Amino acid sequence: MKISKVTITPKDNFIKKAFFRVSAGAMAILLIAAVPAGSVRATETTKKQLEEAKKAKEQSQSELDDTKDDIAEMNEEKTSLQGQLSNLNSQLTEVSNNLENIEEQISDKELDIENTMMELDSAKAREQEQYASMKKRIQFMYEKQDHLLMGSLLGGSSFADFLNQSNYFEQLAAYDRKLFNEYIETRELIEEKEATLKEERDQLEEYRVKEQAEQSRVSSLVSQTSGSIRQYANDISDAESRAQALEDQIKAQDADIKKLEAKLAEEIRLSKLARASTWRNISDVTFAQGDRALLANLIYCEAGSEPYEGKVAVGAVVINRVLSSVYPDTVVGVIYQSKQFSPVASGRLALALADNKANADCYRAADEAMKGYSNVGNCVYFRTPVPGLTGTNIGGHVFY
Repeated sequence: MKISKVTITPKDNFIKKAFFRVSAGAMAILLIAAVPAGSVRATETTKKQLEEAKKAKEQSQSELDDTKDDIAEMNEEKTSLQGQLSNLNSQLTEVSNNLENIEEQISDKELDIENTMMELDSAKAREQEQYASMKKRIQFMYEKQDHLLMGSLLGGSSFADFLNQSNYFEQLAAYDRKLFNEYIETRELIEEKEATLKEERDQLEEYRVKEQAEQSRVSSLVSQTSGSIRQYANDISDAESRAQALEDQIKAQDADIKKLEAKLAEEIRLSKLARASTWRNISDVTFAQGDRALLANLIYCEAGSEPYEGKVAVGAVVINRVLSSVYPDTVVGVIYQSKQFSPVASGRLALALADNKANADCYRAADEAMKGYSNVGNCVYFRTPVPGLTGTNIGGHVFY
């Protein structure tokens, strides 16, 4: 290959020294140190970053919408649970009121029973007294009836007096029997009432136990529902935090998208400006020692797996920039221009230079580009194809 006369400018003098004085690995390190660090290839990254940023924003928006839907559903469930809790609280209040009424009834019944028992004891005492009294009278009458009868007969002034005395004894006996039967009936009635009241008290006690069990059940439901509400409240709070984070993320993504859109617009502007700018002839370019290896290894990093035409096209983009007045006028200046070629920032180019990874096709493509051949016209950018970007497609790249 015929190469134009080499003229080392002050700008590139240290590059020459690097290539001559150090090994390939050290040379790569010196080259990186000589240019802005963190550079990335604009043509490869800006459009891709913009598309990725938009997709990321769409994903974030989708997650935000889903999160808001989740929040709405959880709020509905929380509202429903609060309604259930209110209903359960009403039931609990009703049960508590019923329980108070039952306890009052029980208290009243117990007082009634106590009074009845006192009446019963009093009645029994009276009955015992009456029974003993009647027993004595009856015993006295039966034991003394012959004597009394004889006395009545003998002592009576007439038969009418005798009949009157006999009738008196009969009435007295009937009266005693009546009193005895009345007290028997009274005792039976009191005992029956006592049994009834006891049964009622047992029933009321059973009812109270049931009411207490119901109160415990409702209280348990209230507790469970309250716990569910607290859990939903926590979940809602977490979801709202996620939603806020997503909204903040979307805002940041919007800002990134605007920056990337502005950057892409600037790239397109520069691409158009480059086409309309003053272009030097390839014969006017002075290549520095090491430009060939540098360009070949960049082609290896950018298009190592691309067809040969793609390798030539990548080399042509670099040389087109060298020829355009819009970009630096040296291969080193173009390749190491800030934020232009991603292998520079990633360190791949330094590693490739250290081991001279470029193969014969890469060197051949570099030679053709450095001769001024271009299969992509005046294109100064390339990247993987994306929707809406037009240009010359070669292999996996679009050149524009």
